[in-house]
Amino acid sequence: MQELSEDRKHQLLTLAADLGVKFRNIHLLQQALTHTSYANEANRHTLHNERLEFLGDAVLELAASTYLFQHFPEMPEGQLTKTRAGIVCSATLARLAGNLHLGDYLLLGHGEELGGGRTRTTNLEDTFEAVIGAVYLDQGWETARDYVLRQLQPEFAAVSEGAALKDYKTILQEKVYCRENQSITYEKIRESGPDHAKVFTVQVNVTGKILGTGTGHSKKEAEQHAAREALLRLGQ
Repeated sequence: MQELSEDRKHQLLTLAADLGVKFRNIHLLQQALTHTSYANEANRHTLHNERLEFLGDAVLELAASTYLFQHFPEMPEGQLTKTRAGIVCSATLARLAGNLHLGDYLLLGHGEELGGGRTRTTNLEDTFEAVIGAVYLDQGWETARDYVLRQLQPEFAAVSEGAALKDYKTILQEKVYCRENQSITYEKIRESGPDHAKVFTVQVNVTGKILGTGTGHSKKEAEQHAAREALLRLGQ
């Protein structure tokens, strides 16, 4: 088990308080915040967060699925699946991790640090899930479920209002094409990550002007997020 300095222990306790979780084993939170690049540069006893991410992903999906099933009894199975995917997508989890400032607490290897790893979407998403895994192991299902529901409450509220069910690309088309001589094009500007966890970044160009940028694990998901940003800029 990695020895924690007093300064690091204080940081972790501060974060735990912000998360609303009182850890019995603070080392689980330390592991959730340890990137593989840091572990590779440290010693062989240093644990990284990939296994916790795997566990947290399962807890996240079950908590979100249960909430949607219980609170939207009229929603059919296909729409439940689509809604859950929209709620737990890469961009949303990275944004929630950013709101919690998880990137500030990440332990990164030298190269990952220099490469902007603290704000990288995949790192933030993975860390968000790893923290859920740590909460689950330390506190059990009910506490982990309640933690997930607190974090996702704004997303569930959006579902209640119908916002999460919108097809942003279609809405953007309807708004732009209501006027003549308008055009919409999407351009992939970046592709990163291993084959099993690709992250795409897409820009949307509306009549010669870039109005939105989005990221996702598929080009379609990235395009939806780009369209949503464009709609926000257009006042929708």
